[in-house]
Amino acid sequence: MAHNEVILRFDNVSFDFGYHHPILNEVDFSLRNGWKATLMGQNGSGKSTILKLITGILNPESGKIHIANKMSVATARQVIPRDEMHLTVREFFEKCFPKKVYDIDPRIDEVLEVVNLHAPHDRAVKSFSGGQQARLLLASALVQKPDLLLLDEPTNNLDKEGIAHLTQFLIDYKKTCIVISHDAEFLNSFTQGVLYLDVYTHKIEQYVGNYSDVVEQISLRIEKENRKNALLAKEIQENKEKANFFAHKGGQMRLVAKKMRERAEEMEEEMVDVRAEDKTIRPFVIPFQDDIVGEILRISSYTVFKNHKPTNKKTSISLKKNQHLLLKGPNGIGKSTLLEALTHKDRKESTIAEGVRVGYYRQDFSTLNFDDTVYHSLASVMDRVTEGEIRSVAAGFLIGENAMKAKIGTLSEGQKGLVALAQLVLLRPGLLILDEPTNHMNFRHLPVIAAALDKYAGAMILVSHVPEFVSQIRIDEIFDLEKN
Repeated sequence: MAHNEVILRFDNVSFDFGYHHPILNEVDFSLRNGWKATLMGQNGSGKSTILKLITGILNPESGKIHIANKMSVATARQVIPRDEMHLTVREFFEKCFPKKVYDIDPRIDEVLEVVNLHAPHDRAVKSFSGGQQARLLLASALVQKPDLLLLDEPTNNLDKEGIAHLTQFLIDYKKTCIVISHDAEFLNSFTQGVLYLDVYTHKIEQYVGNYSDVVEQISLRIEKENRKNALLAKEIQENKEKANFFAHKGGQMRLVAKKMRERAEEMEEEMVDVRAEDKTIRPFVIPFQDDIVGEILRISSYTVFKNHKPTNKKTSISLKKNQHLLLKGPNGIGKSTLLEALTHKDRKESTIAEGVRVGYYRQDFSTLNFDDTVYHSLASVMDRVTEGEIRSVAAGFLIGENAMKAKIGTLSEGQKGLVALAQLVLLRPGLLILDEPTNHMNFRHLPVIAAALDKYAGAMILVSHVPEFVSQIRIDEIFDLEKN
């Protein structure tokens, strides 16, 4: 394919889920060979759905998707499906190809080198950490060497070194790619254009420039729209007041009043709906279980993994009220394993004080029941269910009435994250355990989440590979699994 040749085109494409959840409305956009584009939009707006339409997993309700002849497409998914967790590394990569590949082992080694992961080919996928699984997902797309590479939140769970490897790969990549991510620094390093999915109009706006350039353009446009609305609102009010005044005069003045009302109605139609995706979650507080006295958590030993081999180590960590611990270490060393172990009350190596409620935010959202509705999921963590409190907290996390009736499994990863945060608010935990809470989150929400964690008055353990996010939170102690 020639450079700059159009290889993908959406032509009047519309799509919704069962006619109740519109995603796209007569969308038009095109992508040229060699371009690297970012797909932007609010959590739940339908970004991942667009990738599924491109790969053919989903079909449009109307319109056509044109893909260049013989063009290969591969996607790096956000999470490994549960029915693939039992596969070995070799079997996982074999599923990427429609036919048997006889030189699969050297191909696997090549792409694992790119994503900076060294793994035995006969090891089960489920035994890898969240960060290592993210690298496997990325490598499963790269191993296909596609003409069009689709990456959905590829930096989630990656440590600094992993993100650096991926960034350099994309800079050097000669083919086309579309990336969904909320990591501005990562996107700015390679983005040439942005496809912006407006959750209100359900259309794609196409921009040229890097991620930050486009965010600035959109912000300026919103300011312009707000100024226009303010001027129109003032003029509408003046016309209505004059119309009411002339209407009482009678005679010909009634005709003047009628025209003024008609003009006011015309101006109301001209008012622009401020785009819904620029909404941010409301500032929130995670209430602390205040009937706890003394030590909340004690850790006496932990396990680290080096070269995929476990080693047990002794330690002495104690957390009380209002103490925040940051858990550090590279992908695969055992951070998530330690957090998971802490929640098992029969574990001898750690002790949680009797009666302490534990709020556990898992990076894979496996603490959520995917068959539950959002409403039931929120109600399930409360001692006494108060519908008004549930709906008030949900609204603060942009969870509307339709979403409350939806099953957790139908939500986007970002929406699942917001539900998990809402659960923590309703739970009122004494111990807060957070494993990569920035994953899948709209960048606008991150300062609000950081502020809530900073003010949390209970004991807290945090794992995050995002330094800018961590810098906004009070950390009393750092425990580095690699150095300790």
